[in-house]
Amino acid sequence: MARAKSIHYVDNKKFHEEMVNYKNHCAEVKKKDPDELIPIIPDYIGDCFMKIAERLSLRPNFVNYTFRDEMISDGIENCVQSAHNFNPERSSNPFSYFTQIIYFAFIRRIQKEKKQVTIKHKLISKSNLDDFALQPGDDRDFKNQMTEYLQKNLPMDSQEKIAEEIKQSKKKRKKRTSKNSLDYFFENYEDSATK
Repeated sequence: MARAKSIHYVDNKKFHEEMVNYKNHCAEVKKKDPDELIPIIPDYIGDCFMKIAERLSLRPNFVNYTFRDEMISDGIENCVQSAHNFNPERSSNPFSYFTQIIYFAFIRRIQKEKKQVTIKHKLISKSNLDDFALQPGDDRDFKNQMTEYLQKNLPMDSQEKIAEEIKQSKKKRKKRTSKNSLDYFFENYEDSATK
């Protein structure tokens, strides 16, 4: 009994035939006019790119990223950009060629996103967490949860800096709460009245 083909199935022989036809078409266009742009890829080849990228994104090492759609888009974009580079004389397996292109596009996207997360963590750690995380009437448990999260997810040297900054902000808060603005007003008022 034959297995049913997956919705992500790509027939490598047909894919190779289409790539050969596309390469021949590109060569004809370049022969006629060397300054002409590269022709648009056929729908079948674009469909293959989409199937390969979608299926690769479902692998266990890529499936749980929240930016999986961006990874797929990057993979398809890179395939479209390099479709004319495939050489049918060197390889009869366009499936593996474009799978590698998509794989490395996924890796680049993951690195970009990790860099952005690091930047966000640094911004949060350098700013006063109370200023943007807590609103009047908010629970202080939120701040504690945020601090714990940052401490777990930042490198160790950053964790030590954050702990020191938290201690400093607590000291400033205690100084602010010991005297309120009315106390300062009356002190200044008494000083100005006695002059």
